[in-house]
Amino acid sequence: MLLLAVVARPVLAQSEEEESFRNELSYGVNLNSNGGLIGGVFVRSAYTINDDVLQFGALEIVEVKHPRELRVYGQTGDSFIIGKQSYLFVVRPQYGRELVLFRKAAESGVQVNAIGAIGPSLGFLAPYYIQYNYGMSGFEDIRTERYDPVKHVNKEFILGSAGVFTGLGESELNIGVHGKAGLSFEYGRYNESIAGVEVGVLVEAFTKKMVIIPEAQNNSVFTSVYLNIYYGRRK
Repeated sequence: MLLLAVVARPVLAQSEEEESFRNELSYGVNLNSNGGLIGGVFVRSAYTINDDVLQFGALEIVEVKHPRELRVYGQTGDSFIIGKQSYLFVVRPQYGRELVLFRKAAESGVQVNAIGAIGPSLGFLAPYYIQYNYGMSGFEDIRTERYDPVKHVNKEFILGSAGVFTGLGESELNIGVHGKAGLSFEYGRYNESIAGVEVGVLVEAFTKKMVIIPEAQNNSVFTSVYLNIYYGRRK
């Protein structure tokens, strides 16, 4: 009996330690094939259903770029994107499930989880403003205006973009839905902080075409490959 008690105590202690972690909060950056170098940011809160399944709610904020975007530099050295008429920012509330495929050891190792999530997509089309020089014969008449391919014909007079915050207050809201599936690879000690990466695919559809560059083909459905780098803690 004494030997049985000695063997059972570590197992019970480990079980109680694992059961004490019922939720986790993580946050990080998003990189995706539609968003350039840094696509956006996200935060996620997950709750344990059982030993192998978690449910989570998350919020992502990303920028979706057109594949035809080409950045050039004006006479002043400031850059702008040829033909761009709108930024597309998407807010994605999500509900999902996470299934533990391979569990790591208590103090080290890598844990592999399968992840799936769905939710609405709130797409904000913000006008793209540029600085255009209307001056002639050496005189400057620089105006900040929303890009218009008919009005701003001479690209040599475009000095640069006015910045993303210039048109945010004029954003147009568009509603859509999205779903994603992927794998996460979690590192770190079990009973302390967590860190890892999540890779997968995402499909998103809006009720109408999202016009980013009028002179190019624009779509209402977007697909992307993404990589999330995250950090967080369990409680």
